Amino acid sequence: MEKCMKNYRLLQAARGEVLERPPVWMMRQAGRYMKVYRDLRQKYPSFRERSENPDLAVEISLQPFHAFKPDGVIMFSDILTPLPGIGIPFDIIESKGPIFENPIRTQAQIDALTPLDPEASLSFVRQILTTLRKEVDDQATVLGFVGAPWTLAAYAIEGKSSKDYAIIKSMAFSQPAMLHQFLGKLADAIAIYVRYQIDSGAQIVQLFDSWAGQLTPEDFKIFALPYQQRVVEQVKATHPNTPLILYINGSAGILELMAQSGVDIVSVDWTVDMAVARQRLGASIGVQGNLDPCALFGSQEFIRSRILDTVRKAGNQGHIFNLGHGVLQNTPEENVAFFFETVKQSNYLLNNCK
Repeated sequence: MEKCMKNYRLLQAARGEVLERPPVWMMRQAGRYMKVYRDLRQKYPSFRERSENPDLAVEISLQPFHAFKPDGVIMFSDILTPLPGIGIPFDIIESKGPIFENPIRTQAQIDALTPLDPEASLSFVRQILTTLRKEVDDQATVLGFVGAPWTLAAYAIEGKSSKDYAIIKSMAFSQPAMLHQFLGKLADAIAIYVRYQIDSGAQIVQLFDSWAGQLTPEDFKIFALPYQQRVVEQVKATHPNTPLILYINGSAGILELMAQSGVDIVSVDWTVDMAVARQRLGASIGVQGNLDPCALFGSQEFIRSRILDTVRKAGNQGHIFNLGHGVLQNTPEENVAFFFETVKQSNYLLNNCK
């Protein structure tokens, strides 16, 4: 009986096994759309505290697991979390996002960066993931996540969120050698961080190169892809059996390039039809996605039709159901519950007969 309660569906899909239905989780599934999270945020207003205090981060990570029983439980954290460990401090302001008092703009700053020692600067991550594995108890897959080099560089160089990425692009086009050195240092630190997460209990790790979609395909091949590959190669050298997922926002023009990163699964946003994404990526690459997060503001009939359409197009092998981006802040919780139930009740065979 105990064995029946185990749920390895997400891991199985990530490894390309044929399943009767897709596993499902949501990007940003722990967060502001849940009342229980908003209540906790009132007591602990600092995002850094919520994500770096192991007890709080575990509690937040488990909130959607207790509410919706997704097939994946992702650690509550931030893509910028490892940066202070290499000498790039930052803060997160609730209404403004990340703020860097000293953005990386000079060769001297890059030369001063130190290699990442995760046990010294990120021991709370080990505590979070170790506890999550115990709490989840194989009833779902535990996911870790990291930011990819281009995106972390964009934050650190711009000094905050950006709409045009003019500062990092200016550096890319006028001082490319300096930027390449920075990206290389970030890639090596991120690889160490991914391995640390896996050793701490993460069963799958998702890489977020959120802002790499702001690059032209040619510039993506120069400034993003080589450093994604550098991370993946280092991780796969020591942890070849841990699946890796790559997500990029606005990635319709670079899907085939994403597949060249070496990851096992490409997470697709909603700007690409799932059948088209499958065709463009080929059978050897798994896919994740790709419901428009705004679909969850529609009727249940509408949500169901969109989910079943994606399930049908994705096929019964190597597909993880997810949104095409994070769940939005004002999404009704009852629609999130309906989303999870609908995916869990879907069936590839029945869906293909319709």
